[in-house]
Amino acid sequence: MPQPHVAGLVLAAGAGRRFGSPKALAHTPDGRSWLALAVGALRDAGCLPIYVAVSATLDEVLSLVPADAEPILVPDPSEGMSASLRAGLAAAEHSDAVALAIITVDTPDLPAAAVQRVTGAVDAASLVQAVYGDRPGHPVAIGRDHWAALAASVSGDRGARDYLRAYGAARVDCADLWSGEDRDTR
Repeated sequence: MPQPHVAGLVLAAGAGRRFGSPKALAHTPDGRSWLALAVGALRDAGCLPIYVAVSATLDEVLSLVPADAEPILVPDPSEGMSASLRAGLAAAEHSDAVALAIITVDTPDLPAAAVQRVTGAVDAASLVQAVYGDRPGHPVAIGRDHWAALAASVSGDRGARDYLRAYGAARVDCADLWSGEDRDTR
């Protein structure tokens, strides 16, 4: 039986207030785009299609979205992470994916192996979250059965955290693969 089809979503529409500029425009010291690294982690983990939630007001970000990813314009990113999540979930509805692997653009060190571990046995009913010790983080995998309820439950700058907690997401330890740290400063 073939592996269930998992789509990917990079949340990249934020203004990066603490960071000082949009994180979708950030690069590693050796010049690699954080956005390209995020899409690459999802691609290398087998996610398809890959969506990138970007601010409708930042045209320069669109030029950084790799050709194998589909930009999803978030009309009002000032609503916070929930607006990006809702936009990505709506886009994924048009795919045949059974689940959606979600990461943020500010995790340039995220290896594809962590995405593979979290999505390894997902189905439409799955809720899975990577953990690093006792600390939850990305990636997360949301089965299709949860998409509408999750989209209806999120607000402001909080993503799926409360939903994952309320519905008992399976926790998958990824601490042996990387730190799980997102980057809020340069």
